[in-house]
Amino acid sequence: MKELDLNIHLRRREVEGVKMQKIKESALVVFSGGQDSTTCLVWALKKFESVSAITFNYKQRHKIEIDCAKNIIDLLSSKKNIQIAWLKDNAQINHIIVDMSFLSNILQTAMIQDLNIEYDDETNLPTTFVPGRNILFLTIAAAYAYQKKIRHIITGVCQTDYSGYPDCRDATIKSLQATLKLGLEYDIIIHTPLMWKNKAETIKMMQKLGGLELYKYTHTCYKGERPACGECPACELRLKGYKEVGLIDPLEYKHR
Repeated sequence: MKELDLNIHLRRREVEGVKMQKIKESALVVFSGGQDSTTCLVWALKKFESVSAITFNYKQRHKIEIDCAKNIIDLLSSKKNIQIAWLKDNAQINHIIVDMSFLSNILQTAMIQDLNIEYDDETNLPTTFVPGRNILFLTIAAAYAYQKKIRHIITGVCQTDYSGYPDCRDATIKSLQATLKLGLEYDIIIHTPLMWKNKAETIKMMQKLGGLELYKYTHTCYKGERPACGECPACELRLKGYKEVGLIDPLEYKHR
């Protein structure tokens, strides 16, 4: 293993370890306002000295998540209505929202248009798949991080509980990290703390971090409904995780 790759590997192990001191570096979280990215945001606040967040507006059908993202950032920054013992007072999180509405002009997907949520017979992928979404998000996040001299990027992609999206796989993220490092000539490290966790394990992780109460401000429903529909694949997966943990989801649903 090359020396540079070894250093990255060791830093990744250090950051993703359960017991570790806070890293005195900055991190950027790809933050949608959903359950997974909120878990990653709290994880980053616990692990890094300084945390920023980047949210993408691609005219998603569930655009309510952008308002959720803003609200969660405000809650964490002010500590209003939340009780996370280790979170320092007035934890300022720089938050940027990037307009990617052009995606709605070139892509047809149930995550953007009002289409049926089902599986495509040709690709075997759900119609909620947005081709290249995570690749684009992480590329733009890396460019922003480069300008801000941030090396650590955190994303909530997961290969354990996912809908088969190929850009959520561990191999995709590792390949993209290598490409970004080469293309930017910059020591970018992409962290995926949820990669091998199912939804129940993610909930337990958030419980350990002390941030479970934040989940009631998140958004998961693919249909963009509030209260959540409780019937789409995203709602079903979230509710299944809570059932396995033996807790009640604080989010309001039309159907449970």
